[in-house]
Amino acid sequence: MPQITVQRSAALDHIDWEQFALALHPVVVETAAARIEACKTRILRHEDEVVGAEPERHAIVNVSLALLPGRAEETKAKLTEAVVELLRKHVEPVDGLTLHLSAEVRELDASYHKAVV
Repeated sequence: MPQITVQRSAALDHIDWEQFALALHPVVVETAAARIEACKTRILRHEDEVVGAEPERHAIVNVSLALLPGRAEETKAKLTEAVVELLRKHVEPVDGLTLHLSAEVRELDASYHKAVV
């Protein structure tokens, strides 16, 4: 915990996603009282996506953060705002593309279990 997934458009290959993840982890730690060594981020590159009627003029980044239950709604809102602001700093615009940047926080189910081996 936290389990972080970044889904992003192939059109954003020029972004250093590892650096984004390294910048994201401290934001999660200070906003949601997580431990840095517990932050795990996966970046998923999507080839195909459609936005509205112009699929070739858009790029999407969505960050999903799964946390253990118990955080206040205010904390979750602060975290998503901070993540979107961090995206704005790391994702440079590309000529001709509209960027769609978003973040969401969800709670891990009570069945969540992990092992570090």
